[in-house]
Amino acid sequence: MKKIKMSRISIVLSVIVVIFLIAYVFRALLFDNYVVDGESMEPTLEDGYNLMVNKIIYDVADVDRFDVIVFHKNVKDDYVKRVIGLPGDSIEYKDDQLYVNGEYVEEAFLESGSFSKYDTKTKDFTLKEVTGQTRVPEGKLFVMGDNRTNSLDSRKFGFISQNQIVGKVDASYQTLADIEIDLRH
Repeated sequence: MKKIKMSRISIVLSVIVVIFLIAYVFRALLFDNYVVDGESMEPTLEDGYNLMVNKIIYDVADVDRFDVIVFHKNVKDDYVKRVIGLPGDSIEYKDDQLYVNGEYVEEAFLESGSFSKYDTKTKDFTLKEVTGQTRVPEGKLFVMGDNRTNSLDSRKFGFISQNQIVGKVDASYQTLADIEIDLRH
């Protein structure tokens, strides 16, 4: 009788260990963790926030306007920014309003009360003025930080390739109790 109990306990413990290993590998393949370094996405993502990045979403879905993404800026640096322009888009900011293909597009995430302490004014520009091109090329994206006056983004470094994308930010948190899933506000 004692051998049977020990055997059952061994089996249960083995199953638990296997489940945890599978979960760990599964998480490592699907998600990555990042820590925000800087103010360019404030107040949406503040310096020091932890990010959960979905690494496979763009294997099964297209990038959407206003997705918050992490991408490889270069060999050693990864950036987090918001997608503003998709392939084929013409982009213009006029009087602090976004126009995509000549149509006004509301940026509701910039309207929230948490932005009140930030200067969210986006200086007027056209895509041609900042990139030399009138439309976002195929396979490229135009990205910007939410802290429009303090962000190194496509206005400075140009388009990013969709191949540079690490993934979509699915959640941000300072502690697990603070986890926030919706980044569109």
